[in-house]
Amino acid sequence: MHTLTNALTIDVEDYFQVSAFNAHIPRLDWNLKDCRIEANLTRILALLSSRNIKATFFTLGWIAERYPALIRQIVAQGHELASHGYGHERVNAQTPAAFAADIGLAKCILEDLAACEVPGYRAPSFSINDDTPWAYDALAQAGYRYSSSTYPIRHDHYGRPDAPRFVHQVRPGLTEIPITSVRLFNNNLPCGGGGYFRLYPYALSRWMLRRVNTHEQQAGVFYFHPWELDAEQPRVAGIDRKTRFRHYLNLQHMEQRLTQLLGDFKWGRMDQVFLPSEAAHAVAA
Repeated sequence: MHTLTNALTIDVEDYFQVSAFNAHIPRLDWNLKDCRIEANLTRILALLSSRNIKATFFTLGWIAERYPALIRQIVAQGHELASHGYGHERVNAQTPAAFAADIGLAKCILEDLAACEVPGYRAPSFSINDDTPWAYDALAQAGYRYSSSTYPIRHDHYGRPDAPRFVHQVRPGLTEIPITSVRLFNNNLPCGGGGYFRLYPYALSRWMLRRVNTHEQQAGVFYFHPWELDAEQPRVAGIDRKTRFRHYLNLQHMEQRLTQLLGDFKWGRMDQVFLPSEAAHAVAA
């Protein structure tokens, strides 16, 4: 195990809330779906507890409202609670006013339920891009201290390949902490989780993250979703072949790969890895 601590993050949303399914599952139908988040998150919390690992949970306000006990359990077990917005709306699909309302509502719900500060935010589908610089102004005004909303890779649904690859300040008092990529052959290749972690052979994912830790001496940011450990989730009808491949690929192997990853690297919360002085201050307060 390498001694550098990486940040382990979970995007708390259910399978029917992913952006790729927007055209097939209207938001008005979310309440009609079989919500599997409670069982999947309980499974994740048990896995982390067995290894004494603390993580950051970027949580939808929509989920928090319906599962308040689960939100309190996350915090009670020593994990960081962060915001994923309220209704999983992409930033670049909202007006500035709608975005400000969404992130403000989510922060308020999470902080009221957990009785703790929520300093971090992650945009659904990493949707803060060159067309939405106003999003950072809104986050700073809402009282967030960091964002983890960019993935500096090339992708058809998201990504800013020209964005900085590591931690940088985007507004006074607001830090952006990108998902981790590795620089090879003049390209940024993804090694921070998501579907790529299920696609690549595990040995390749491990090699890339180790290269970032050792060659560049930088802490990594890894993310996954609770539904990625749920091979028994209902199948969504009518989706195209690419979407089906991306969503369901190797779900049955995800927990085993994740368990390997947890053992091969040292992990911690976003705030403690990247904002240690602020995290210490929050605990003391």
